Amino acid sequence: MELLKRLMKFFIISFIFVISSIPFSMKMSEAYPIYAQQGYTNPRAANGRIACANCHLAEKPIQIESPKAVLPNKVFEAAVKIPYPKDAKQILGNGQLSGLNVGAVVILPEGFKLAPNNLISNEIKEKSKGVYISPYSATQENILVVGPISGDMHQEIIFPILSPDPGTNKKINFLKYPIYVGANRGRGQIYPTGEKSNNNIITSSFEGQIINIEPLNKGDTSLTILNSNGKETTQLIPKGLSLIVSKKDNIKLDQPLTKDPNVGGFGQTDVEIVLQDPNRVLGFIIFAFSILFTQIFFVIKKKQFEKVQAVELKF
Repeated sequence: MELLKRLMKFFIISFIFVISSIPFSMKMSEAYPIYAQQGYTNPRAANGRIACANCHLAEKPIQIESPKAVLPNKVFEAAVKIPYPKDAKQILGNGQLSGLNVGAVVILPEGFKLAPNNLISNEIKEKSKGVYISPYSATQENILVVGPISGDMHQEIIFPILSPDPGTNKKINFLKYPIYVGANRGRGQIYPTGEKSNNNIITSSFEGQIINIEPLNKGDTSLTILNSNGKETTQLIPKGLSLIVSKKDNIKLDQPLTKDPNVGGFGQTDVEIVLQDPNRVLGFIIFAFSILFTQIFFVIKKKQFEKVQAVELKF
């Protein structure tokens, strides 16, 4: 028995040693962070600008479709549309081309929040399949974020939303509320650190004549520039960017050297929604029917009166 225990201990230690010594080459998959969540308590500034616009500089259109009015404690859907040509390709950080990613932030009124899964209909679940929507933070359930996700399959993102009930939440009133939406497609031009990404036009850092253009092993391109003093300088063009200058061209400082690789951009819009009081709706229906019945009654009485007048005229 003692021998068996020693053998088991030996095998366990040997197994741990072997596993720990294996040189794993597989890197951890890094999730693309929602930078706004890290840097901004509220993604919408006092001037109305949504934080995503600080990194995604190009302006692109977006649309949102939602009901004009909703009843309390009801699930409804808001559809954010992010249109772009499906054949568009963005440049990645390694210089390769890829399809565009999309992302969106929806800023709801206080009290509105992401609908619980058990309240979402099968139809809405099917529409939002493969889309993970989360609150902006633990204390801001009314702000929803999603992405980045593949834009080829999700140029329309469905947000299932639960309306609040003023009967249980005294801070909520039956009023008209704004919904603010921001959405982007493609990579940004600036990182949160303030550095430029490779999704930008490369401009000249020097002035002079291009005397040599040399492709490098990693796919980058080196430009050799001769200035007016006869001094040679080099400028590196990252992989994947298309040059618009040639050898022997005279260039100026800050002159564009490449085409603009950016095919994406950010857009924001807003829409209004009314949290409707059911009693008001019922009251309006009763009022409308009362007017209808009154009008019908007046028409009938008028017909009766006309018949009486016709009879009296005969006599």
